[in-house]
Amino acid sequence: MIAYLEYLLQENQPETMAESDEIPLLSAIDLRGTIEHNSPLAATDFGGMQNTKPLAFIHPAGSDDISKIIRHAGRFSSMTVAARGNGHSINGQAMSNNGLVVNMKTIKKICVKRINFRGNATYVVDVGGGALWEEVLKRCVLEHGLAPRSWTDYLGLTVGGTLSNGGVSGQAFRHGPQTSNVIEMEVVTGNGEVVICSENQSSDVFYSVLGGLGQFGVITRARVLLQPAPELVRWIRLVYSNFDEYTNDAEFLVSRSESDESFDYVEGFVFTNNDDPVNGWQSVPLNSDQIFDPTLVPCYAGPVLYCLEVALHYSKSDEPSAVDMVVERLVGRLSFVEGLRYERELSYMEFLLRVKRDEQQARANGIWDAPHPWLNLFVSKTDIAAFNHLIFNQILSHGIGGPMLVYPLLRSKWDNRTSAVLPEGEVFYLVALLRFTLPYPKGPPVEELISQNDEIINRCIRNGFDFKLYFPHYNSEEGWKQHFGNQWSRFVERKAKYDPKAILAPGQKIFRRNRRES
Repeated sequence: MIAYLEYLLQENQPETMAESDEIPLLSAIDLRGTIEHNSPLAATDFGGMQNTKPLAFIHPAGSDDISKIIRHAGRFSSMTVAARGNGHSINGQAMSNNGLVVNMKTIKKICVKRINFRGNATYVVDVGGGALWEEVLKRCVLEHGLAPRSWTDYLGLTVGGTLSNGGVSGQAFRHGPQTSNVIEMEVVTGNGEVVICSENQSSDVFYSVLGGLGQFGVITRARVLLQPAPELVRWIRLVYSNFDEYTNDAEFLVSRSESDESFDYVEGFVFTNNDDPVNGWQSVPLNSDQIFDPTLVPCYAGPVLYCLEVALHYSKSDEPSAVDMVVERLVGRLSFVEGLRYERELSYMEFLLRVKRDEQQARANGIWDAPHPWLNLFVSKTDIAAFNHLIFNQILSHGIGGPMLVYPLLRSKWDNRTSAVLPEGEVFYLVALLRFTLPYPKGPPVEELISQNDEIINRCIRNGFDFKLYFPHYNSEEGWKQHFGNQWSRFVERKAKYDPKAILAPGQKIFRRNRRES
C-alpha cells in the first residue's frame, strides 16, 4: 500500500505524446455523444481563480459513453478525466489540465417512481447525475406533489456534484445531508466499469463514492428518497447579540427528536453591527417594508451580531391560528433580542429557490462572474466559541461582502461508511464564508481575500481547533493526510481498488497520474 501511494503521489513525468497526436485518437471512440475542442467553459469554474486548458470537452449521451472515455484515457500514461456539473467548484476541482472534461449536464433524466424500500412502499426519484437540484424540485413538486428531504441552499448545483461532497442546508439536522438520502446509484468507476450500487449491492462502491470528491467514480444516476411536499413556509429571522445564546438556541432546535415539535429548517449567519448595506443591519429583514432598528441592539454588543434563521412547513388546509401557535411555542423558548424578529410567508418552492433571486441580482451587477474565493469549514462545537472570538469578531469584523453562515449539524445524521470526514463530537458547525465582491479594482484584489482565507485556516491550526474543510483543497500530501486523519488509509485503499491509474478528478490534487502504467 505504501509503495502504491508513493507511486500515485509522484509528479507527472514529461509528456512524450504531443497534444496534436492525442486529439485524433478521441475521434476513434465510438461515442453517441459529441466531442468539443477549445471550450472556454471547460477551462474555468465558479471560483474564477484558475484557468486550466483541457484536451477536449466531452458531451456524453449516457454512462456507456463515460465508460468508454475512462477506458480510453486508461490507455495513455498521463491522460485524466474530470466530471464537470454546473462548474461550481472553487479551486479547479472540475478541471483537467490537458485531459478530458466530461459535461455531466447532458445526463439529466428525471423519473419519479414508487418502489418497495425496506418493506414499505416509498416514492423515489431517479435522477441523472448532471441534473440540477432546481430541476428536480420543479419536476417533483409541480408534477407529483413530492420533494427530496434534504437540500443545499443554492439549487443550481448538479445531483452528482453535491453527492460527491455531502450536500447540506437547514434541513440536514433532521434528515441528514444529501448523501444520507440517496439509496441507489449508477456509477462509472475509474476502471471504466458501470456499477449499480446501494447499501446492499456493491456497497463499498456506494459508500466510497458518496462524499468521495469524485475520486472513485462518476455518478451517472442517483435514486433519492422523496416525501410529500409542503405547500407553504413560515420563514423567520431572529437577531442575537450574544454568541452563546445564539448557539444554545440553535443547538436546542436541532437536537430535538423527530417526535418533538420543532422547525423544519434551522440555519444562521453572522452580520456586522453597523449600517453596511451588504454585511450590516439591512441584510436581516425579509421584506423591503421591514426595518432593522439598531437602537434595540444592546449597548454592550460587539462588532458582529448573529441571526438565527428558521422555517416551519405547513399546508394550505392548516388553520393559520394553529400555525401561529406552533411558531409562538417554539420562538417563545428562544433568547433573541426582543423586537428584532422578522417573518415572511411564501410557497415551499419560493423558499427553496430564494437564492436564485440573489443569483439573478448578482449576474445583473457583474458580481456573479467575479472570482469567488469562498471558504467552507466544519468546526467542532468544542471550538466554535473560540472561532467566533478569533475569526468573526477579529479577522471578519467588517464583513466579507457576502453571507457568513454558521449553524449546527449533527454527526449522527451522517453515515460514517461514506468518504466524507467530519470533526469529532455529535454537534459541529458549518461555517461558510461566501464572498461576493466586485472584480478588482472596484473590489479588493482576489489575492488579498485568498490571503485572508489562509490566515483563518492558520489560526485554526495554531489554536488546535478541531475542524475540517468542506469542499477541501490542499496542494500537498501532508495536507490531505491531515484532512482525512485516520480515514486516510481507507481513502487510499478505495482509490487503489476503484481508480488504480488515478484517472479521475485530477483537479482535486489528491493523487497524481504518472507516465508509467500501474
